[in-house]
Amino acid sequence: MARSTNPKRCRWARDPLDVVYHDEEWGVPVRDDRVLFEFLILEGAQAGLSWTTILKKRDAYRRAFAGFDARRVASFDAADKRRLLADERIVRNRAKIDATVANARAFLAVQAEHGSFARYVWRFVDDQPLQARRRSFRQVPAETEVSRALSADLRRRGFGFVGPTICYAYMQAVGLVNDHTSDCFRYRAVARLGRARR
Repeated sequence: MARSTNPKRCRWARDPLDVVYHDEEWGVPVRDDRVLFEFLILEGAQAGLSWTTILKKRDAYRRAFAGFDARRVASFDAADKRRLLADERIVRNRAKIDATVANARAFLAVQAEHGSFARYVWRFVDDQPLQARRRSFRQVPAETEVSRALSADLRRRGFGFVGPTICYAYMQAVGLVNDHTSDCFRYRAVARLGRARR
């Protein structure tokens, strides 16, 4: 990706891993179910932790959770959960691990009902990314009416670790909303990606 040597970025992107993630992934519209499931796992794992911590563990999560294959994760049993609790490379939190397996099963149910998880989740924004146009990082909310609606529906379907704040972070990650600040060098590029499906 061509970029200037020191472009203006969103304020949170400071760690080298954060910078790469910000420049290449954050806010890019995702319609691939495997990637949508990946971020569902990672955002839930982040609860109470920094995103940088999760990015550092991302490859370990990929290995631990079957390449983010929801069908395989849904089949995890008690022995798999014990293995995960002993895996020092990931966040060893029993509630988060239990929720990830339950979420995989709920994810499959959503796919069965809607044809894909992407079709389900994108309906919350009428199939087009929300263009926030925020001038300052201070204007970025922790949650929104849409994230609260998504959270409520996911919880009703049996998902865990999907509160409104986690759901908003998820929406930002997978491009349901473009929350790059308007002075960020990625803002216009991500906005164009959002318009591409119109």
